Amino acid sequence: MHALAEVRARIAMLVSCPVFSQIPNMQTAARNDYVPVEEYLAAEETSEMRHEYLGGLVYAMAGETLKHNRISGNIYVLLYQHLKGKPCRVFVSDIRVNFQMREDEYYYYPDIVVTCDARDAHPRFVNFPKFIIEVLSDSTERIDKREKFFTYTTIESLEEYVLVSQNAAEVTVYRRANGWQSEKISGLDASVTLNSLPLSVPLNAIYDGI
Repeated sequence: MHALAEVRARIAMLVSCPVFSQIPNMQTAARNDYVPVEEYLAAEETSEMRHEYLGGLVYAMAGETLKHNRISGNIYVLLYQHLKGKPCRVFVSDIRVNFQMREDEYYYYPDIVVTCDARDAHPRFVNFPKFIIEVLSDSTERIDKREKFFTYTTIESLEEYVLVSQNAAEVTVYRRANGWQSEKISGLDASVTLNSLPLSVPLNAIYDGI
């Protein structure tokens, strides 16, 4: 217990580090020379704040806005209703995606993740995501469009990665089938086609109540 409390205290101290608070367009970051993945997982079990893990670096998650939460909730309900009775499951916010890249371990908290793989039996994270959505915010947009795009698309099981704007009725879809080229859909009268599920979703349903 003493060791676990020490790890949590170390992460909390790193999160408040002023060096990282000066980095623009970035989540509040916590970093030291190296945090072993076992220590991260143990500390995260009882942490009140969510942290992502990138090959030994620990990053504190930014808090959600009401708009962000509403958009994520709308999407979750739409996908849950569509996937009900099918061998796929949809999760929102608190379930991590775990994968390896260049022998480094990664744990991300996507806003929405869908898995259709029976091997995904762990209670806290998904290893074989088929579909991932991130709802963009000012603090995470650069990360979602660049860092997460490049890391998520290394996951062999992933078929589609979707970015949803908070500030406009606009969705960007990246598909493995077309080499991860971006496809932008905008306007409340438009619909986005999710080939991996498959499903067509009206943007006015995604932005309902916004």
